[in-house]
Amino acid sequence: MGNTPPKAAQGKFDEVEGKYCVRDIALAEEGRLLIDWAESRMPVLMSLKKKYSETKPFKGYKIAGCLHVTKETAVLIRTFQAAGAEVSWSGCNPLSTNDAVAAALAADGLSIYAWYGNMEDFYWCIERSIDNPPHLTLDDGCDLINTVHEKYIALAQNFVVGGTEETTTGIQRLRARAEAGKLYYPVYAVNDAETKWDFDNVFGTGQSTLDGILRATSVLLAGKNIVVAGHGHCGSGVAKRAKGMGANTICTEIKATAAIKAILDGNEIMTMDQAAKVGDIFITATGVKDIIRKNHFESMKDGAIVCNTGHYDAEINIPELESVSVSKRQVRPNCEEYTLKNGNKIFLLAQGRLVNLAAAEGHPSEVMDMSFANQFMSHLRLVEAHKSGTKLPNEVIDLPVEQDEFIAETKLASMGIGMDKLTPEQIAYISDYNAGT
Repeated sequence: MGNTPPKAAQGKFDEVEGKYCVRDIALAEEGRLLIDWAESRMPVLMSLKKKYSETKPFKGYKIAGCLHVTKETAVLIRTFQAAGAEVSWSGCNPLSTNDAVAAALAADGLSIYAWYGNMEDFYWCIERSIDNPPHLTLDDGCDLINTVHEKYIALAQNFVVGGTEETTTGIQRLRARAEAGKLYYPVYAVNDAETKWDFDNVFGTGQSTLDGILRATSVLLAGKNIVVAGHGHCGSGVAKRAKGMGANTICTEIKATAAIKAILDGNEIMTMDQAAKVGDIFITATGVKDIIRKNHFESMKDGAIVCNTGHYDAEINIPELESVSVSKRQVRPNCEEYTLKNGNKIFLLAQGRLVNLAAAEGHPSEVMDMSFANQFMSHLRLVEAHKSGTKLPNEVIDLPVEQDEFIAETKLASMGIGMDKLTPEQIAYISDYNAGT
């Protein structure tokens, strides 16, 4: 078929030309059960689905998405479809697609190109998702937006209304593109919403990263020296959860304020050169390449475990690991044993890719509920602006505080939790600049 991946991995593929390419369409029922479970844990997104399925504000709009194909993502896709959107999709990481979920979405009519392990065909899948030119792009890591801007410039400049970006790494790339004058349509920084990164990045990454490590290794975390590279939102969440499991936590940082926060959170601060000698488990969470390099591998203990929870596998220099190794073998799913020239063994998890998605299921549905509500509402903003004729600047745009508050309040209401409210007198007091002691 014309759309058959040119370098597709060996094994079974199910494909309908121009519509989908997934691993095995027979997995659809298994995927539907997973999606049903996620829906039961995502009340904010489900309330948006119910509300906008009546008015269908996305009718006539096409959305191309490049985001991890998980059960939670499927709930977001279904919400867009219920609101009238025509959706196409690809995965944003070669090892994060749940094949059962992808099959369910394909069987239910979604144009989707994604399967676990689509290493060589990663960008082929992205390009298939924009064969039907989209009005909106939804990205996680900026690969879709970058592809549109580099290979389909006319589409980016003249057709796409706007987009959203889910990750810290993607936002960094987009800001650099905007500063260079090479961003051709507005993009909302979903990652920077308080109801995204203070929950998804901290609590989601913290829990799911340890989940991935445990599934890949089944090791005891208590008593281990766990080294977390980066004490930002993601790294701090990982360190907190590791400490809660009884680990001794060590953080590495390049930013002084972040290092102080790490210390006051009860972690040690070391350079990676120092930490490499004492760590049992290493987790990178920086968004920067070459965090763990040749000299670090050579300093590590026999049996050290290395993994990454940042967006790209470049945080761990795998070519340098291979250069100091004499052999490697897979000893468990998502766990490769490298025997170094010095005789020590190092275990690399999930090929250095996102361990929480490649070796586990990603963030819990409850926390993705708020992140994906931000995605939906941000695209709704883009559509409303387009319909009204409002021209948004070709910039990375922060989300309004009101959206954060609405999503947080909706989440609390779904939990049956209420809050205090200011009285009129209190409101007057805090706005009175003459009020004194």
